[in-house]
Amino acid sequence: MPLPVSRLRRWFAAGAILMVLMVAGMYLYARWRVRNALHDVPKKIGIEIQQTAEGFSISKSDEGRTLFTVGASKAVQFKQGGRAELHDVKIVVYGKDASRFDRITGADFEYDPASGDVTARGEVEIDLEANPEGLHAADQTAPQPAKNPIHIEARGLVFNRTTGNASVQGRVIFQTPQASGSAVGIQYISKSGTLSLLSEISLDISSPQEAHLTASHAEIFKQPRQVVLNHPLMLRNEQQLRSDRATFFLRPDNTVERILAEGNVETELHGTSDARSRADRAELLLAGTRNFLQMAILRGNVRLSSQGAQPAEASAGSATLRFAGKQILQTVHAEGGVRLAQQKGSASVVTASVPSPSKTGADDTQNLELSAPVIDFFVKNGRLLQRAETSGPPQILITQANAHQKTVVTAGKFIFAFSDQNRLANLHGAPDAKIITSATGQSDRLSTSQSLDVAFRPTGGVASITQAGSVAYVDGTRKAWGQRATYTTADQLLVLSGSPRVSDSGMTITAQVIRLDRATGDATAEGGVKSTYSELKAQPDGALLASADPIHVTSRSVIARRSPPVAIYSGNARLWQNSNVVESPSIQFDRDHRSLVAQGTDAHPVSTVLVQTDKAGKATPATITSPRLAYNDSEREIVLDGSVTAKGADVTVTARQMNIFLRSRAQTQSSSQGAMPGQLDRIVADGNIVIAQPSRRATGERLEYLAADDKFVLTGGSPSIFDAEHGKITGDSLTFFRRDDRVLVEGRETSPTTTRTQVAR
Repeated sequence: MPLPVSRLRRWFAAGAILMVLMVAGMYLYARWRVRNALHDVPKKIGIEIQQTAEGFSISKSDEGRTLFTVGASKAVQFKQGGRAELHDVKIVVYGKDASRFDRITGADFEYDPASGDVTARGEVEIDLEANPEGLHAADQTAPQPAKNPIHIEARGLVFNRTTGNASVQGRVIFQTPQASGSAVGIQYISKSGTLSLLSEISLDISSPQEAHLTASHAEIFKQPRQVVLNHPLMLRNEQQLRSDRATFFLRPDNTVERILAEGNVETELHGTSDARSRADRAELLLAGTRNFLQMAILRGNVRLSSQGAQPAEASAGSATLRFAGKQILQTVHAEGGVRLAQQKGSASVVTASVPSPSKTGADDTQNLELSAPVIDFFVKNGRLLQRAETSGPPQILITQANAHQKTVVTAGKFIFAFSDQNRLANLHGAPDAKIITSATGQSDRLSTSQSLDVAFRPTGGVASITQAGSVAYVDGTRKAWGQRATYTTADQLLVLSGSPRVSDSGMTITAQVIRLDRATGDATAEGGVKSTYSELKAQPDGALLASADPIHVTSRSVIARRSPPVAIYSGNARLWQNSNVVESPSIQFDRDHRSLVAQGTDAHPVSTVLVQTDKAGKATPATITSPRLAYNDSEREIVLDGSVTAKGADVTVTARQMNIFLRSRAQTQSSSQGAMPGQLDRIVADGNIVIAQPSRRATGERLEYLAADDKFVLTGGSPSIFDAEHGKITGDSLTFFRRDDRVLVEGRETSPTTTRTQVAR
């Protein structure tokens, strides 16, 4: 989230410099020099001038140094009421220590002894200038060069000799080398030493930074040394700074020590990205001979907002900004419910437990909000955010506009790092990292770990999230564990490593690496895959996979679909339940239907072992191989295609295609105590049938085998049996029995024949 640190620094620095210049350079000096000048002028006019004089001057000295001089082209004193007038007056005030060279000039002054008022008729000009070398120069020597003179123009200046108060009702214009401005009305109260600028205060500042300052009212106090502005507003280029009230606290040398702004303290910055801030009060602390800003403290409902491509908001109870050197921002300490929020147009934060939109380009608009009791920001070169740390339990809230969901990320502490564009680059959270996602109509998704690391995109939003240490993930019925988990938003994959394990509805997968697709819910595992299907119910009508015992699968890799729940195992796949085993280069298994499709090749065929039980209960295994095997437990039928071979203890059958029907689990349990699932019931085979026994060989196009009678029936393509002792037997149908060596030969319907031959083995 970008923060306008450089703008904050410029606002505070500009405010401090401009206010210091205004106070120290104009109001303070004007107050004391105008007061002293007005105090001495009426004294000389009202008491010592008793006649009309042309071209005269009056001065007062102390210890050989001139304190002031008063000169006029003409002075008149009227007998009636003792009223006196001075024309073309020029007053120069040097000060008791010769450190001033202040000049007051005016066309006409009038003194009324009855009221004690001295009134300037017309315009009065006042030039206030420091003369620090005055004691080292000849008496009444003007300073060379001029030391930042202040020029003031006013009309209707009134000074009361009795009270010492002075006022101007009209507009007052003032000018310094760095600034110029005006105010309407000035009032000076001698008893309290307070100088008030009554209204319409306006100041244009040219140095060190151009700005315009206005205020509705200003008061300058002698004790305590303070300057108070009502409704000050500072404008600088595209920046604005305002408050209800601002107080400047002065040191004994009249430099500004601190500034306190109260009531709706607001700043605005307009440009390519508008920004605004506000606080109930702001305090600026200045230090050094040049009054550089040292600290800025914002308190009460502190808020910051910025507009643009990535709108952002920040709020806190208080914020403390510390500066070093030439007002270079070093740190920002925010506390009291700190909140940072960012609205993002696309590709924003999602997490390992955040359900993301599909990969079809759907809108993924998301908003991010960070909150913590305390956040400390560390700044590089006064303008670049370097890092930030939280204190107290932090939280990141992620909302997705179109998904009606929210994600909460928490940890014991967050540490942020920022890019050169003041954007979040990465985040580290530890200990006790947790991610919870809630969506309407869905169960919460939870991910926990010892720590987490988030990498952000340069344009905003999350690129990846890595959780480490005892990772646990819960998504409805799916649970996952591992030592490390990495989620990437580009492909929406959660990759688990470090002895990962995934469990979902009774299915458990372990492997070296497991990938969970957050968009589809599918899982992919690689390296030493082991799966176990548990929580099974016995199926009385099933056969090969009918038991309630677990089904196990091993392979090099697996792709497990979540809907429908089908898993595809590849690389030396082996599936078994109890003694029933299927081995194949690839096995596709449907848990709900207990069906499978095994795919191999002629070089690496599918293999399974079935059991044939005779009437005595003796079990004989039969190994079946084929390039392809399909089985559905509810139908109890194994379908084999392409070069099928079935090999028993003393017989081998090959065919192009074979269907094997199994006895149900209920039948095998009731027939004998030693019966088990996977027992042959009958076989139907087609294409290139070959039956081989130690002493005979039979061929045909179709075979039906009945396990109950241990009987083979060959038909199609002139089936035949070749016996080494009796020769070859052919017919339309050949039926022979493995137990008693009988053969039944049937001819065509047009000439039916039956031959029964005893063949010795």
